[in-house]
Amino acid sequence: MARKTPKRMPSTQTITDLDPLSPRLAARGHGVIEVANGRLVSVTPRWLPKQVSLAEALLWGRAAHARRAGDRCWLYYNQPRRCPNYLALKYIVSHRGASFATFRRATLVLDRIAEIKRIDAIVTEVTNLRISARLLHRWGWEPHLENGWRRHYIKRFYGHYPRPAPAIGASLLAVAAD
Repeated sequence: MARKTPKRMPSTQTITDLDPLSPRLAARGHGVIEVANGRLVSVTPRWLPKQVSLAEALLWGRAAHARRAGDRCWLYYNQPRRCPNYLALKYIVSHRGASFATFRRATLVLDRIAEIKRIDAIVTEVTNLRISARLLHRWGWEPHLENGWRRHYIKRFYGHYPRPAPAIGASLLAVAAD
């Protein structure tokens, strides 16, 4: 009797259009969103979550940011196994010339992924002091776990997902031109 091999998604499969591959994206708990020039380039599912330390963010992150030019941003997210209804925005890597539109697009794609996965909330720790509490509030984030100097925030959905403005939403899923 022949053994059936389970169907698995390749570890390096890159998703460039969120709608047709929603089931595949929903099956993976970890991934990285890449945005360039204000447009989605890809969402790459990962087998393991991104592990980040404060030292890495402050030392390596600052040096890498200063060395790289261009309008590009990567946003790493995880779906913890012990909290399957939540996403954790773990880490954002940007080039020196990354625009606000590129950064914003990455966060909108994360919101879309939360909707595809039917996530209740996204949590994060904001270490960059240039990201103000006022901006986070405007984008739907609330302070969470207020303890000392760490800045924890949560964006709650509970079935009600934000719709981007028409000017943003029309090109949200656009793929960067080659």
